[in-house]
This record gives sequence, structure tokens and C-alpha cells, in this order.
Amino acid sequence: MANPTEKPEPIPSTPKLEPKDEREELEDINGGEEEEEEYEDEDDGKPRTREDAIADRIKAESLFRRMRETPVAVRVHDVIVKGNEKTKDHVIEAEVDVLRQATTLQELLKASKVANFNLQALDIFDAVKITLDSGPPELPGTTNVVIDVVESKSPFTGQVGTFTKAEARSSSLEGSLKYKNIFGYGDIWDGSLAYGCDHSTEVGLGMCLPRFRGRPTPFTSRVYLSTQDWLKFSSYKERALGLSLGLIASKYHELAYNIAWRNVIDPSQMASRSIRRQLGHNLVSALKYTFKFDQRNSSLRPTRGYSFISTSQIGGLAPDSRTLRFLRQEIDLRYAVPLGFYRAALNFGVAGGITFPWGSEYKSKASCIPERFFLGGNISPVCSLGGPSALWGFKTRGLGPNESRREVQDNESGDTYERDFVGGDVAVTAFADLSFDFPVKWFRDRGIHGHVFACAGNMAELSENKYRNFTATKFLETFRSSVGAGIVVPTSLFRMELNYCHILKKQEHDRAKSGFFMTFSTPS
Repeated sequence: MANPTEKPEPIPSTPKLEPKDEREELEDINGGEEEEEEYEDEDDGKPRTREDAIADRIKAESLFRRMRETPVAVRVHDVIVKGNEKTKDHVIEAEVDVLRQATTLQELLKASKVANFNLQALDIFDAVKITLDSGPPELPGTTNVVIDVVESKSPFTGQVGTFTKAEARSSSLEGSLKYKNIFGYGDIWDGSLAYGCDHSTEVGLGMCLPRFRGRPTPFTSRVYLSTQDWLKFSSYKERALGLSLGLIASKYHELAYNIAWRNVIDPSQMASRSIRRQLGHNLVSALKYTFKFDQRNSSLRPTRGYSFISTSQIGGLAPDSRTLRFLRQEIDLRYAVPLGFYRAALNFGVAGGITFPWGSEYKSKASCIPERFFLGGNISPVCSLGGPSALWGFKTRGLGPNESRREVQDNESGDTYERDFVGGDVAVTAFADLSFDFPVKWFRDRGIHGHVFACAGNMAELSENKYRNFTATKFLETFRSSVGAGIVVPTSLFRMELNYCHILKKQEHDRAKSGFFMTFSTPS
């Protein structure tokens, strides 16, 4: 028996004379690992001689020449799993089913890479090795695939990191503890705690099954208790107790269902009229579908490629009268063009979103405040893929429709000036970012680079019959915009920017100003 980098039938187990291209392809099956081999005794007990080794090498070179010239027919006779003391065989076999579909040796090598990746992605094995061995002598042209796995020595893992919440448009510090493979089905159970820069908190308990009842995609579920603090910007706090179910999760598609009991409160008792009308309890029962296609070479500093994401959501899938009924659609398109000097690249993107209530008399109803769009925040638009998001120079929830709070006097001047930003039913943003390396090797070696940028965006209200007053001309005339330049310091956890931003255009009551800003962003 030999490693797949060495012996699919009739490949012998002596890799030293393999042609370079084929040898590298074979090594990639098990993550680029290469093992030193010793000559072993044959099944008849006779030791292998030097002549046997030379003959095997000649056969290997002959096979590699055939592989370069024409497909080599082969059929998988059996898949043998070893080393899984706890994990069920069918869990592993479901992840490597692609092996049985191969009809040539070239296809089998590629399928072995895919199978190895799928098993590693389960996150329950410390090591995975796939070996291609000869099939039964009476069945020429067949091979047995032997999968050796090493299950994780410790079922517990923990991690701490910073993440970007697309809904909150801010970053958070999160910690989680996972318990892997309790029942042998590849199941992962985890508990998490998150604290955001905007004083948001979330405690959650979750479970993931890679193959639930033969499903082709993982099944996930999570119970959570969350708090969002928007008192400073919109005079309300949002608390939710809910259950989230991940129904489909593939490379391009995601389908999730969320049900939550939500409570919107105003501890300050200074909220504006629009906020006060939406205080109290309600039920969120929503189905969310996401299509994502990302071909960029990096999410922190894209220099080539493009990406597209579309998110559709429908709320109100419950008979309760307090269920929020809404429709929400977001799209985001990005494109990166390399310029060919100093690793320069032009990134540009455009995003849009719309939300609207549905049901009887939907035109006169107000859309739910937490489901509206809010722009601004301490995040780089380059990283925040997912919909209308941040604008450089504008504070979190710092632009768009706003209303006066209940009168409150400043202790020093007695002026009344506080306002609530109530969000928009339609939002559009666009940006352009030119990144480039500095001509100093010390900066290039550490990935530190410069960039110049420009961005623009706007939002408007449509619900409660306000769509009648909406015109494209007025919407374009009230666009906010800014330009600037800065230094970008990428790290393993986030993208840090030190920028000077100049506000080109803003509207009355917008919270924005020109000056130096520091942003911290993680890919969303």
C-alpha cells in the first residue's frame, strides 16, 4: 500500500524519479505532504531487491508519460476508511462520494484533492491521508481508495477574534468554545459571547451537522439572546430572543430561517415620534436567501477579480398579529482592476437596497425601524461586502432621514439640537478605491500600502405613502460624498486604515466632518 502521491495502480511506491509536474499534483492530494519511504516486504515474505525498485520506477515513468498524452482509464472498486474510532463511516463516505464518480486516473487525482479538502473542512480531524491502492487482481484497471484519518485529540477548541456585523455596521470582539463530534456524526456544538464597539452584546448556543438525514449541505441551528444599543443615534434599544436555522449552505447559496421575539424600548424616554410609535414587543419570522459569488483574490486588499452578492428576505411567516411583515432586498457588486505598476489596483463597487411592508394597506404602513437601512460607520467600504454600508467620513447612523427628539436642553447653552436618525426604506452607495504599494521595501514586505478613495451614498423613506414624494432628481441632488487618502495596515485579524477624509457634500443634521480618522475592518 502506498500514499496517493505515489501509487495509484499500477504506480509503484517510489516517487523519487517521478516527473516534476505529476509528482507535485500527487503531493497536493494530502496537502503537499511528502513522506520518505522504505522498501517493505512483499506479501509473499520476500524482500524487495534493487532490481524490483528499478523496474517499479520504469513502470512509473511509463505511466506518467501516458498520463501526459492521454487519459488513463481506472475504476474505483472500494473506499476503505481507517482510523475513525468515533466518527461514523457514512459521515466520511458522504464527503468523499466524488471519488466514485472518477473514470480516469487524472479525474481520480483531482477528486482526491476535493475529498481531502471536504474532510479537513469538517474540522474534526487532525490529519487526513488518502491512498490509492491496487484493486483485486481479478479486476484489472481498478483501485481501492484508502482513507486514513486521525481524529482530534482534544474535542474542545476555543477562539477569540474581531468580526464585522453587517446589520450593525460595526466591529465586535467575539469568543467561542466548541465541542466537536460528541455523537460521531461530525456534529459541532458551540457557545459564543460577543461584545460590540456599539455596546451590543450577544450570547448564543449553536449546533452544526454536516450531513443531516442525508442532506447534501450542512444543517445549523442557533439559539441567541442579543441586545443592540442605539440610544445615542436613534433613541432605542433592541432586545431579541430567537432561534436561527441554517437550511442550505453551499458555495454560492444560503437559505436560513429566523424566528425571534423582539422588544424595542426607550430607556431615555426622549425618542422622536417615529421611534415611539414602534416601541414594544413584536415577532420576527423571516426567511432569508443569499446568493454570493466572489472571485476576488483577497477580501482585505483585492487587486483583481469581481464579486456579487444578493440577499432576499421575507418576514411575516406566522399567523400572529404582532408578526412583522416586510420584504427586503439588497445587492452588492464589486470589481477590482490591476493597473500593472506598484501592485496598484482600482476597486469600485455599487450597492443598493430596498425594504417595504406587505399585507393589507401596506402603502400607508410604516416599515419596521430595525429592518431599515442605515449608512455610516467606522468601517471601510472595501471590506463591507453585503449591501449599502459605510461611507468614509460619516459617523455611524450619521446621515439620512431624521426627526427631532423630545425637547432636551444642553446643560451649558440651553440649545435644543438632538435628533434621531430613523433610517431609510431605499439606500444606494458607491465607492472607488485606488490602492498602491509604497516604493520602500520595508513597507512592501509588511503589506503596508497607500490608497486614495471617493464614495457617495444616499437613502430615502418610501413607506407611509412617502413614496409619492420620491423623485430620482431629488434623490440624486441630496447625495452625500467624500474623498480622501490614507495608509492601510493589514493584519491577520483586520484591516486598519489611517485616513484623511474631506467631506464634499452633506445635508443638514448629518454627522460628518473632514479630518483624520482611523478605521478597523474585517471582511463581512
